[in-house]
Amino acid sequence: MSKKVTPYKDSKLTKKKQVEQMFDNISGSYDGLNRVISLGTDVKWRKKVVALVDETKPESILDIATGTGDLAIQMVKTGASKIIGLDLSEGMLKVGRRKISEKNLDPHIEMVQGDSENLPFEENTFDAITVAFGVRNFENLQKGLEEIYRVLKPGGIFVVLETSVPTKFPYKQGYRLYSNLILPVIGKIFSKDKDAYSYLSESAANFPFGSAFNNILKKTGFINVNDLPQTFGVSTIYTASK
Repeated sequence: MSKKVTPYKDSKLTKKKQVEQMFDNISGSYDGLNRVISLGTDVKWRKKVVALVDETKPESILDIATGTGDLAIQMVKTGASKIIGLDLSEGMLKVGRRKISEKNLDPHIEMVQGDSENLPFEENTFDAITVAFGVRNFENLQKGLEEIYRVLKPGGIFVVLETSVPTKFPYKQGYRLYSNLILPVIGKIFSKDKDAYSYLSESAANFPFGSAFNNILKKTGFINVNDLPQTFGVSTIYTASK
């Protein structure tokens, strides 16, 4: 990131603890707000991530920053025998576990509280690892990516879905207006945490995207790195391997 962005400007907590606190605070409204803020397009983006993973026919999948488990739940379609969703926020995981139980998917998905920068797994454990809208929340991006590389099997696939910034007119100007003015207002109206959605838009604007993030992945050791911009560039899907 070009600068360090944290949820709570006056807090003395580390970014990691602030992110955990923020997602605990907004866990109850997160799913609904995501649909509103993205106009439902986040559902389509996740389906594309699932399709990319499904092509590799994985037996084991780790979904990091799983939140309320939307992507982990969709990964059941791949037929993987082991799917683990990991997140810092116990509040988000509780919502996710409830959704999983309601869909009778408990035998297929395990939700684990954990730190993406200190993953509780052995080397070369997973055939596929995914992160949807989570890498920009890592306190130490490089360390988080190194951990992902460590637990990914050789030949395995790593897929990231993350916000990015449109670079072409008029999408660039429209995105700036929406993220700086409209998104924080929506968040303040519908969420009890007035800082959360200001942070989410600010962190998106400051995260390295496109070729910049590709270069970080390559520096970490990933190969076959590719980026696939979505919806005029407001998000990007990145694929890589080990």
